[in-house]
Amino acid sequence: MYKALNYWVFGGFGPNRTPYEFIDFAKAQGLDGVELTVGDCLSIDVDEAECRKIAAYAKEKGVGLRTLASGHYGAESLGAADEGERLRAVDFTKKYLQIAAWIGAETILVVPGSTHVTWDPSRPVVPYKTVWENSTKSINELIPLAEKLGVNIALENVWMRFLLSPMEWKLFLDQFKSDRIGMYLDIGNCLIYAPAQDYIELLGSKRIKAVHVKNWKGDDCGGGLHGFGDSLLEGEVDYKAVFAALMKVGYSKTFTAEMIPFSRLPDLVLPDQALAEKTAAELRELCV
Repeated sequence: MYKALNYWVFGGFGPNRTPYEFIDFAKAQGLDGVELTVGDCLSIDVDEAECRKIAAYAKEKGVGLRTLASGHYGAESLGAADEGERLRAVDFTKKYLQIAAWIGAETILVVPGSTHVTWDPSRPVVPYKTVWENSTKSINELIPLAEKLGVNIALENVWMRFLLSPMEWKLFLDQFKSDRIGMYLDIGNCLIYAPAQDYIELLGSKRIKAVHVKNWKGDDCGGGLHGFGDSLLEGEVDYKAVFAALMKVGYSKTFTAEMIPFSRLPDLVLPDQALAEKTAAELRELCV
């Protein structure tokens, strides 16, 4: 299994570390790759020359750049009711796809839409039907470029109160007539609704383009952000069942740790070098 680490635990939410520093870190930690984040260590306006330079450096170090992520979609949604916002999100994603092609990434993480961004009271509440229809419209507008560039758009299950169950995901994904559209399955995010192995069984390797690794504990018959702790090993993820399900469907793509320990709120501080090292060590342990 390809073992990678997402930038946020190492570099935080901003350009605090360079892609080159992160690549060096991953090499020293014995990882197969890194997940650079657009809007943080990569500007949305990064040019082709810099992307090619980063790709060459990663290749020299033997570190993969197979996926990219971005936290942009909390502010601008592909499923927005406001047409101007929706078009801005589409435009951002087109630039994001181009960056992926330049840097040699096969997959980008995209959030399909949100009915309610609960941690940001400035964001509007949008009807589910509206988000479904507008997100579908946006993704269909993006498919031609994704196919032209050879980059997958992997839609992640995030806590945006949209696409909750595995069957909803299957119905949503199957309306698109392109193999470039699939899911970025986060095995921790899904636990509030259903275990990851249920998503894997229903969606299969063809639909699942990438996997994010984190853990979560639900309390008081529900659970919240504080359920995301600072260990991949502590929580409700049944790794034995997850790995068995992945093997059964023939999944052999990326397995990327995304560590944002919301359990530390209101004292959460990133970047955290020690936590990045701990997360890399736990990922290696999981993927023996």
